[in-house]
Amino acid sequence: MTKAPIAGAVKTRLQPFLSAEEAADLARALLLDQLHHLRAMESTDLYVAFTPPQQEALVQQLAPAPFQILSQSEGDLGMRMHNIFSVLFAKDYKNVILIGADLPPVPLDYFAQAYDYLDGAQPRVVLGPSRDGGYYLVGLNCPMPGMFENMTWSHDQVFTHTVTRLADRSIKTRQLPSWFDVDTPADLRTLMTRVDDPHHVSMKNTLKLLRRLGWRRRHETTKPL
Repeated sequence: MTKAPIAGAVKTRLQPFLSAEEAADLARALLLDQLHHLRAMESTDLYVAFTPPQQEALVQQLAPAPFQILSQSEGDLGMRMHNIFSVLFAKDYKNVILIGADLPPVPLDYFAQAYDYLDGAQPRVVLGPSRDGGYYLVGLNCPMPGMFENMTWSHDQVFTHTVTRLADRSIKTRQLPSWFDVDTPADLRTLMTRVDDPHHVSMKNTLKLLRRLGWRRRHETTKPL
């Protein structure tokens, strides 16, 4: 799931630490790195669910083969996720996983774990918790509209509330290792503390951008949040 990387419309919590144009460049770099990374999943059909719909041409330009693109629906995050799951399950997929685009490349082993768990007869959910209290990944093996209805989003209890809701419905759930979004200056600092992490071989666009922005100098002279 992604927003088209348009200045002023993405990564707004990084402003004014970054300019609107720099924030959009970061969103674009993260998206490109994630998509390139996911192309290694040769046995999986890959989609980019984007918004706003009028940016279809831009998203099509950014998404390499074999990605297909589809437009997100209107509504809050829950409604949009439910719609994506509904569209894809209607195509007769057995298991569907959604992730955000504003992440360092998610380790491919996490997807392997998720698909292994989802491959069961009973309704199952996989969640990947993020450091901000939400989740960076959600996977289902059947439609579950009640999972997303009447939820409040964008707060630090989204993951906890979701797990509680699933437990109340006796839905089997697996939790993956945590990962993190890149939404704030603190997230950028976390990213740069992991420059020697092997996953960074998949972050050529993002690291090139950060070097261009003089991130090391900013990191050394900016006080921690």
